[in-house]
Amino acid sequence: MAVAVKKCLELQLLEVEMLLSMFPKKGEINLDEDAVPSVQRYLRNTDGALPPQLEYSIAIDVGEAKVKVELQVRLPHMYPHVAPELFARSNALHRQQQLQLNTGLASHISSLDSGELCIYEAVQWVKDNSLPYLENSQICSESASEEAVVKETLNRMWIYSHHIYRQELRKKIFDCAKKLNLTGFCLTGKPGVICVEGLRENCEEFWRVIRYPNWKHISCKHVENIETEGNVDHLRLFHAFEDLQFQAHGDYGLRNDYHMDLGQFLEYLKQHQSGHIFQILFGVEGKLSDK
Repeated sequence: MAVAVKKCLELQLLEVEMLLSMFPKKGEINLDEDAVPSVQRYLRNTDGALPPQLEYSIAIDVGEAKVKVELQVRLPHMYPHVAPELFARSNALHRQQQLQLNTGLASHISSLDSGELCIYEAVQWVKDNSLPYLENSQICSESASEEAVVKETLNRMWIYSHHIYRQELRKKIFDCAKKLNLTGFCLTGKPGVICVEGLRENCEEFWRVIRYPNWKHISCKHVENIETEGNVDHLRLFHAFEDLQFQAHGDYGLRNDYHMDLGQFLEYLKQHQSGHIFQILFGVEGKLSDK
């Protein structure tokens, strides 16, 4: 089994190297800086734990207008002997057209021979087949704008975790929030709390991404939905995605089991019109101490 995985991972690295040479411009391929080195470390010593699955995305220009379609890629350890996990998304696509595009992509990939590298084939298929879906999406948008004012929904998601310490996890949280244009915060320490707000589909995508592959002790405690006509930005309570780190109780040095000062956190929530969330997160009514 270890030999088979080793062979598959070697092929995956060869494919990534090929893709990087084909898409050399900045922003064309988004790949975590430690993704390839972690696989290389495993290949040097296959007695250790398996590395994280390779994940990256490729920005594809479609049509004369060069509309951006992003192909998100996640490779199981046994790829190419098992199918890759692929998802194509674009801000220019409505949900229905995006679903249809991904159904067609999955059908095409399943028709290929097992054991063959197929990410470039997937890129080419998306490039060659996305235009009809984009045009249908534009027709739907024009038709809808004639019939009624477009309504958008601001989604505000409150996520609780037993703790948030690891640097690579925090980086994933901040990178994902930035990519999806989400505001809010990440409270580092014990407990860990994340709030994201933005378009509903972007919040749902954030929740899907950060839970993968196996983040335990995490739950979405509360979701707020506010519908409005036009842009949702005026409904945001936060103007950026902030890194919250409050003073810990006690002198714990460099240990990673410190408890954050929840009094300071409550004060922060109240400053952002969210004091009521404290009881939802922790099951107790928050009270500020007298100063």
